[in-house]
This record gives sequence, C-alpha cells and structure tokens, in this order.
Amino acid sequence: MKFRAVIFDLDGTLIDSMGLWRQVDQDFLSKREIPVPRDLFDHLPQGNSFIKTAQYFKDRFGLPDSAESIMREWTEMVGWHYEHDVKLKPGAQQLVLTLHDARIPLGLGTSNSYELARKALTQNGIWNFFSSVVTGDAHMLGKPFPDIYLQNARELQIPPEHCVVVEDTLTGIQAAKAAGMTAFAVYDADSEEWLQQIKDLADSFAQDYNQLRALLEI
Repeated sequence: MKFRAVIFDLDGTLIDSMGLWRQVDQDFLSKREIPVPRDLFDHLPQGNSFIKTAQYFKDRFGLPDSAESIMREWTEMVGWHYEHDVKLKPGAQQLVLTLHDARIPLGLGTSNSYELARKALTQNGIWNFFSSVVTGDAHMLGKPFPDIYLQNARELQIPPEHCVVVEDTLTGIQAAKAAGMTAFAVYDADSEEWLQQIKDLADSFAQDYNQLRALLEI
C-alpha cells in the first residue's frame, strides 16, 4: 500500500445512518411547524459540521434555541440508535481490522459529534482502532473545508499528501481534496443525486467495500 494513513468519514461511509438524519431534519422542523425546504443544505457558509449546522438552523429559521441546545436535541433524537442499532456498512469492520493489523494508522474525520461517533463505533467493535478522532462539535470549519482532515493529519503525524480519505459525499470528497489528500469515494444511496460529480472529483470510486479494499491494495 502506497499510503501511510487512512482516514474514514463516519455517516454514510462506515455506518449506514443517512436515512436516520433525514428523519431528524423532518421531525425537528415539523415540531416547530416549519416545512423542510428543498435547498436545506445547499448553502452552509461554514461547512456541515455538527456545531456549524446547528448554528445554521438557528440562523436560517430564526430559532430561539441556542446552537448547543439544538445539538443536544439532535443527540437525544438519534442517541439510542447510535448506541444500539446503527450498523456498519458491509465489509467495513473487516477492512478496518485488516488495516490495523497491517499497522496502518487510522483516523476518523466526521461532521458528527464525538459522543455519537463513540457510541456507534463502540457498539460495532471498532472504536479503539482509530488513533485520531476529529469531530464536528469542535470549533472549526466543517466540510467541504479541509480543517477536519488537516487536523487528522496533524494528530496522526502524517503529511496530508500521504493520507487517503474514504468518503461517501461530494462535500466530503471536496474536503479531502482541499486538504491535499487522496480521496476514495464509496457508494451510498443517499448521495445518488451527486454521484457523477463525486466520481469526477474523487481519485477513485468504489461501489462497495470489496472494491475499496482492492483500491487500497489490502
């Protein structure tokens, strides 16, 4: 393998959770009698991290809630699922274990919160394999900005050009490329609308974890 570190996104990449978040958007806004706009996530000025998205919801919809209370509400809405029944994508666990056994440093770079990332990966048995965990509740710009992945590289002590990022979304691929890293896209149905753009921008595309394993030469 020609790369010295592999950094994984979480939602839609390692775990099958994007449908859960679509429901959160619906339930959160419906509770406030606000229809879900079609362009809900088209204009996130500071990226899509957990804290920046909460602030965006507050600002866009004029909510009296603080960003912190919005994050707490979202966490309460999905926390049980992340701790009990959110599953890894098929083949994800075996690839993580194989990379770990090969002594390849692993990072997690997610727009989600530390608490939810820990819950999901702990109950799926792979939390302790990540040497760097950078999450979207830290005060930094979210994806498509490169900040999360650059922090992973600093913590892993591996230059960005020697890191490969595994992502499922267009904004994630944009973040990886902006960080100067190699970007491998893996398919998730939630990103079907942007699939061609993802394929065009990513260095390589995998339909599933079997193809991803081949791309990583593991």
